Amino acid sequence: MNFEGLDPGLAEYAPAMHSALDPVLDAHLNPSLLQNVELDPEGVALEALPVQESVHIMEGVYSELHSVVAEVGVPVSVSHFDLHEEMLWVGSHGGHATSFFGPTLERYSSFQVNGSDDIRQIQSLENGILFLTKNNLKYMARGGLIIFDYLLDESEDMHSLLLTDSSTLLVGGLQNHILEIDLNTVQETQKYAVETPGVTIMRQTNRFFFCGHTSGKISLRDLRTFKVEHEFDAFSGSLSDFDVHGNLLATCGFSSRLTGLACDRFLKVYDLRMMRAITPLQVHVDPAFLRFIPTYTSRLAIISQSGQCQFCEPTGLANPADIFHVNPVGPLLMTFDVSASKQALAFGDSEGCVHLWTDSPEPSFNPYSRETEFALPCLVDSLPPLDWSQDLLPLSLIPVPLTTDTLLSDWPAANSAPAPRRAPPVDAEILRTMKKVGFIGYAPNPRTRLRNQIPYRLKESDSEFDSFSQVTESPVGREEEPHRHMVSKKYRKVTIKYSKLGLEDFDFKHYNKTLFAGLEPHIPNAYCNCMIQVLYFLEPVRCLIQNHLCQKEFCLACELGFLFHMLDLSRGDPCQGSNFLRAFRTIPEASALGLILADSDEASGKGNLARLIQRWNRFILTQLHQDMQELEVPQAYRGAGGSFCSSGDSVIGQLFSCEMENCSLCRCGSETVRASSTLLFTLSYPEGSNSDKTGKNYDFAQVLKRSICLEQNTQAWCDNCEKYQPTIQTRNIRHLPDILVINCEVNSSKEADFWRMQAEFAFKMAVKKYGGEISSKNKEFALADWKEVGSPEGMLMCSSIEELKNVWLPFSIRMKMTKNKGLDVCNWTDGDEMQWGPARAEEEHGVYVYDLMATVVHILDSRTGGSLVAHIKVGETYHQRKEVSEGVTHQQWYLFNDFLIEPIDKHEAVQFDMNWKVPAILYYIKRNLNSKYNLNIKNPIEASVLMAEASLARKQRKTHTTFIPLMLNEMPQVGDLVGLDAEFVTLNEEEAELRSDGTKSTIKPSQMSVARITCVRGQGPNEGIPFIDDYISTQEQVVDYLTQYSGIKPGDLDAKISSKHLTTLKSTYLKLRFLIDIGVKFVGHGLQKDFRVINLMVPKDQVLDTVYLFHMPRKRMISLRFLAWYFLDLKIQGETHDSIEDARTALQLYRKYLELSKNGTEPESFHKVLKGLYEKGRKLDWKVPEPEGQTSPKNAAVFSSVLAL
Repeated sequence: MNFEGLDPGLAEYAPAMHSALDPVLDAHLNPSLLQNVELDPEGVALEALPVQESVHIMEGVYSELHSVVAEVGVPVSVSHFDLHEEMLWVGSHGGHATSFFGPTLERYSSFQVNGSDDIRQIQSLENGILFLTKNNLKYMARGGLIIFDYLLDESEDMHSLLLTDSSTLLVGGLQNHILEIDLNTVQETQKYAVETPGVTIMRQTNRFFFCGHTSGKISLRDLRTFKVEHEFDAFSGSLSDFDVHGNLLATCGFSSRLTGLACDRFLKVYDLRMMRAITPLQVHVDPAFLRFIPTYTSRLAIISQSGQCQFCEPTGLANPADIFHVNPVGPLLMTFDVSASKQALAFGDSEGCVHLWTDSPEPSFNPYSRETEFALPCLVDSLPPLDWSQDLLPLSLIPVPLTTDTLLSDWPAANSAPAPRRAPPVDAEILRTMKKVGFIGYAPNPRTRLRNQIPYRLKESDSEFDSFSQVTESPVGREEEPHRHMVSKKYRKVTIKYSKLGLEDFDFKHYNKTLFAGLEPHIPNAYCNCMIQVLYFLEPVRCLIQNHLCQKEFCLACELGFLFHMLDLSRGDPCQGSNFLRAFRTIPEASALGLILADSDEASGKGNLARLIQRWNRFILTQLHQDMQELEVPQAYRGAGGSFCSSGDSVIGQLFSCEMENCSLCRCGSETVRASSTLLFTLSYPEGSNSDKTGKNYDFAQVLKRSICLEQNTQAWCDNCEKYQPTIQTRNIRHLPDILVINCEVNSSKEADFWRMQAEFAFKMAVKKYGGEISSKNKEFALADWKEVGSPEGMLMCSSIEELKNVWLPFSIRMKMTKNKGLDVCNWTDGDEMQWGPARAEEEHGVYVYDLMATVVHILDSRTGGSLVAHIKVGETYHQRKEVSEGVTHQQWYLFNDFLIEPIDKHEAVQFDMNWKVPAILYYIKRNLNSKYNLNIKNPIEASVLMAEASLARKQRKTHTTFIPLMLNEMPQVGDLVGLDAEFVTLNEEEAELRSDGTKSTIKPSQMSVARITCVRGQGPNEGIPFIDDYISTQEQVVDYLTQYSGIKPGDLDAKISSKHLTTLKSTYLKLRFLIDIGVKFVGHGLQKDFRVINLMVPKDQVLDTVYLFHMPRKRMISLRFLAWYFLDLKIQGETHDSIEDARTALQLYRKYLELSKNGTEPESFHKVLKGLYEKGRKLDWKVPEPEGQTSPKNAAVFSSVLAL
């Protein structure tokens, strides 16, 4: 409320301090107030001005029901109906607050809020009441207890507050900013700048914040950014009040006259749909307050300060007969409020009286009010006698007086200390026999402990619970996992937070500041992301895979090559392996090996990820080896003629295969020798290694040699004995692989303890070898001792002792083939190379040095089910391509955790804390491996993929042809325009949850699959005619065809019944890849999502997206349908979407953009065009009107040539 136009006599009022509960008669009290009131001679407070019993309330017509005195002689500054209880709150100019209960206005509570300033606004919350004074915000319980007291700056002059949600508050006043305050933390979270002289009234709808200024203006502000969207200049003088209901905004105020400010009897009314003023409403009173009272109609209540009240319709005429009079005790009405139920009106006058007007004898203030809590009467005199002889008598029945003295039970802090009791681990037998139903586990009671009794131990067991090995993993889950904080943040499972915009506003750069591409984890079976990265950073494998192309529809080598191509093009943006994983799911062997995880198992972490990734490692190497052995040149892809390998064996075999001799010796003396090969080895640990607690020290090289040259006793068939006999199986190596792949097989606590024990041995030996001493408690070394340990003589290049802990794995190993088919394996260090000479010279004598290139580890985290990450040493060639600079020779270890990529120290790659970081797969490569192989990549995709091809659909007829394939003279060139549009279907619905505050949180986005891809010519005589219009056949179940938006109908993607031009995804993918590689520019609308679902990485300079060309910063995106109507006068997307129509329209819009912007040379003029576009869109609510006689683009001449086919 703006008080500038009030009676000047109020300026003489000087507020005085009044008692919180005993108001006395003020010197300025109007004598008329005393006509029906008897004052107690001892100064007792006035309780109320009761209404006489003869007053009759007519139903549906507002009449005065009660009047009470809030504070005698002190003007009421604000009134507010409680939104949660049947209460009316009033605040005075003296800073005093009073509440009245029910329609009888019984006094409920009364207390002082501020000692000097008036209360300017009241807001009720669930647990209390907010009071706003000049520079103070106070939150108090309904009984008067202070919950918080927030002091603002002394220079502030606050007038209004607005509760935007349950915990956020806006506070404004006569200054050039509005404060946003969080009620949970009681802190200022935001400061929004506004124009001087500030904001005195604030309202909110579901579209805007409405801010009323003392200058007479009303600004409409955005709900998220608080920026001004519209502004109405309502009055020339000042603003008195305004209200909003539906699409109407009504205002009252003062106009400037020659003699000063005068109350304007014209109410300014605005239509919020068209954002313009409608006919002003003339009233017969001087309006000071107004409120919408929407009951049967949208009535307006207009109140003058003299007590006149008039009801009228905001779009009609005011009738003088609708005026009634409030009889204030004082000369002026100071405040006015309407209850939430619209059944009660409250008026406060300048003499401290409150008048309640209602439209029924028994009104309610709220539709659903909760019960009000009243103070309990004193029960001291009615307490029952206590019998001290009863042992079970509760002592809480004894009333204890409130005292401020120290109690006997208040022990000093020096004599007491908190001793938390931690719950012991669940019995292992219970967890072993537990069966889960939903999220509840059931197990029989092993009866090892007394019923309902748990023994607790405090100090002696504290150290045990700090170890992860003592915490049994429960299938049901635990509230607190002690090892949760042991897992470093960068190793934890990363998830994508989805918003309304999907992934567009997710900050991937926060997780990856390198130029290498991560992989997104939300796709089914994306647990193999880390292994895909390992294969990509093997240079010979990357080149081999990208040179491969075959005719098989679901070829893992082809799909992996497409994915590697995307990783090459990316400059730090994450990629997704959706097409590769789609092909992976169709391989029968993958399903038979249990490599296809259900979504529920993958989300809950039920599967053993370490075993899973090791089986996947064996499977992918075998599958790639088989794919590479197919030497038949496919006819459909004539560009795949050049083979990477001319021999019968594949290059995968040359890289990974190890030739072996398996010897089987029977006890009869007969010996059988068979030749075989393997692509990887599995570590075999010494038997009985944990029988002795002290254990035995093994080098990694010893365990590796034992695993390669494996010797074991098994039952086997003997041809000589003609039956199964115990035999000794031995394995000898004929030829070593170029890449040594090792599955660690740490699948139980036995293997984990072996790694832990060997790491301890290695740590002690590394330190003691150079004169250091290790105490039993692993205390740190003195500085002088550590300098000796890290001296060049020891060749122990470590910067701290922490780098030696949990390390058993060597960075290099040396392997030598002996003359008697034996194998020598030993750990290799840089010092050994200085002693024995470079490894390259020894290769001629069968000596090879292997360097560690990658480690894949299993992260144990019971909260998320665990995850898989990879440490990879990235070579020079990868840095050269990404950094686009010559002379880059450095290598660097990186951590790859899905889309999180971070450089790490090399020691971190071999440190395995078995409590949470367990090794799964190791990759060792021969030194100078890249020099042995041809690393040139020749693009195997040629122009023949764009030629005409047969459809998979059996029923396709020529009359259904919708495109003309490219002729030889039409082959695209660099910079040619191609219009593109794609349609999609849904394979899996979106998974979301509804939070307690009503907002939706996306857990997993819907899985889409491309169903139709259309490319149209962008130049030439056949411009606008499609040359690709492929429907994509799918073998996966479609849950929603999205026909309204895609135009795809059930049956269109089924080869048995479809009449469309049906192709495989791989066939169409190759066409698009060829267009990208040749350098064409794609024109379309919303291409970012299209390329994402198709799983293509397109350079940004080859994408011309009309959704961004016709977009203003911080404004909404505009649909293709609206742009086509506005700029091209076309009506498209009538009943369903058609990709040919959309692609052609996008091309025409791009031509229009070039015309309007003069080929981008006049951005200012084009900005004006966009401004007009947005203004038109807001007026039409972004809906295309229905024009008369509008022809569809399908009737255009350019489409008739396609139909002629």
